[in-house]
Amino acid sequence: MFRRAIFFFFLVITITLSSCRGYQKLLKSSDNDKKYSSAVEYFKHGDYYRALQLFDQVLPFYRGTEKAEMMYYYTAHCYYEQNDFILASYYFKTFAKSYPNSVYAEECMYMNAYCKFLESPQYSLDQSSTTEAIQEIQLFINMFPNSLRIPKCNDLMDILRNKVELKDYEIARLYYKMEDYQAAITSFKNLYKDFPDTKYKEEVLFLTLKAYYKYAMNSIPSKKQERLKGTMEAYNTFMTFYPNSNYKNEAEQLKATTIQEMRLLNP
Repeated sequence: MFRRAIFFFFLVITITLSSCRGYQKLLKSSDNDKKYSSAVEYFKHGDYYRALQLFDQVLPFYRGTEKAEMMYYYTAHCYYEQNDFILASYYFKTFAKSYPNSVYAEECMYMNAYCKFLESPQYSLDQSSTTEAIQEIQLFINMFPNSLRIPKCNDLMDILRNKVELKDYEIARLYYKMEDYQAAITSFKNLYKDFPDTKYKEEVLFLTLKAYYKYAMNSIPSKKQERLKGTMEAYNTFMTFYPNSNYKNEAEQLKATTIQEMRLLNP
């Protein structure tokens, strides 16, 4: 039993070394057709690293041919399978732009957008990549409105938009906690403008009211009246949408104090 195990071990080593020698010899070969066919075989067997090396070598020799089209397609998938989503996205989009009439054009445009989706970081980090992913998904939807992939695109879009929404919400709350009420008001308003159906709507409108109130109360007399009016407008907006809110009592107290302050400024 032990001898059999040793035999198979050395057999595997021998085959592996032989394969490596054959691959290195192929890399140095000038037979581009052999390199191409071997690259395709490596690709089909999931050896994306070797396939990619061979495709990179022979692509310049086949530009403008049907093989070049397939090499771009294979190359994009090689990068994708190796989790290099930045380069995969680049090659998928390049394929779709270079071969718009290809049967693979739709797939590649979708994969470009999907790779952008995979590059989107967690919400606490910079969301520039997320915004780019949203744009690429929307571009796919515009280009292929009847695609069977549209429902999946909508799901991806929801995930990305929720991430941006949460990021904007946390930034606005941070400004409020830091007592930068002017920045908080602007951030809450932008959040509501960009996401009018936000799940944070009640809290956003209430915190906007509180930020206006505190901004007004910390203002110099010449600015206070105008900002108190802003507080009343924020109160009216909040109560229009949430007349039975759990924040109602506090909102009413803010309103009463605001009216009292306005009367003191205009006796």
